Amino acid sequence: MENKNCAGCGVALQQENPDQLGFVPEQALSRTPVICQRCYRIKNYNEASGITLNQDDFLKLLGHVGTTDSLVVNIVDLFDFEGSMISGLPRFVGNNPIILVVNKIDLLPKVTNYNRILNWVQRQAKEAGLKVANIVLCSARKNMGFERVIEALDEHRKGRDIYVVGATNVGKSTLINRLIHDYSDLDAELTVSQYPGTTLDLVRIPLDDGGSIIDTPGIVYKHRLTELVNKKDLMKVMPDKPMKPLVFQLNSGQSVYFGALARFDFLQGERQSFTFYVSNSLEAHRTKLEKADELYENHKGVLLQPPVLENLDELPKLTKHAIRIPKGGNLDVSISGLGWVKANGVQGAELAIHVPRGVKVAVRESLI
Repeated sequence: MENKNCAGCGVALQQENPDQLGFVPEQALSRTPVICQRCYRIKNYNEASGITLNQDDFLKLLGHVGTTDSLVVNIVDLFDFEGSMISGLPRFVGNNPIILVVNKIDLLPKVTNYNRILNWVQRQAKEAGLKVANIVLCSARKNMGFERVIEALDEHRKGRDIYVVGATNVGKSTLINRLIHDYSDLDAELTVSQYPGTTLDLVRIPLDDGGSIIDTPGIVYKHRLTELVNKKDLMKVMPDKPMKPLVFQLNSGQSVYFGALARFDFLQGERQSFTFYVSNSLEAHRTKLEKADELYENHKGVLLQPPVLENLDELPKLTKHAIRIPKGGNLDVSISGLGWVKANGVQGAELAIHVPRGVKVAVRESLI
């Protein structure tokens, strides 16, 4: 076979087994570029594929970057900043410089001060021990801030290859397709999908100057709710439009459900407002704390959805996280893959967050 790898996901092509990765039917070999059957179905029929590499394979591929002299572009998702950060990234990439590209700024409310967001990201990166050569805010999908991405690459690349790394669903393939159009005359594009794990191997895109952009598979983090929900529910959980802040004035002893995916309890504190930043497709249901368990048992998967009742067992059971907001603390509570809630912090509050077991809950300085 003349074409050895899929132009969409990078996997080795084969014609022997339709149930294995990389299968390409005979008639598809005449297409340019050649893509595997899986990528064809994702691109043309929006089909989900449950095939992903395991964590060890991801880390081996990422570890390869450290053996090269390259520029590393680390893409993170502003909607799930903590959940999409790669822990210990410098350990994998060695001495290669890192540009941190913060994607999906188009999901923030339209009145957002982006300079404040940039300063916030700088502090968060420093706190995480991530030393970077540059930080750029952008939206690959909406083509916002992309000229700054190009400027940063031109400044730091110095003729080297560009390795693009990130967790699943942070927008890597969308951003790389924009880079291809800017840096190369190629017609090929990476397969773009809302489903995690689209890229399965290193995809090398040659550039006009002899270098390459190398797309690496997205690292699968099971602490992100987007990795746990049924693929049909991803559209509701992941916003595709600017989020409309949802403000609740709550008394202590009140709870708010977001489908059957998460529950927010205000346990103790003076009456105060909480601002929720989640997908506009998710419905919130407020109730008294004393009735919260009963509401869940009677209405999970029906009134409280996603997920629908038949998919509820696919999720781990809800577990409780105790959170204390000190007086005067301007803090967010982030739920990886779902969004975050801003506590005004003037009076302080005792909270409990219930999410599927394993989903990351973090307290951080307020983003907005």
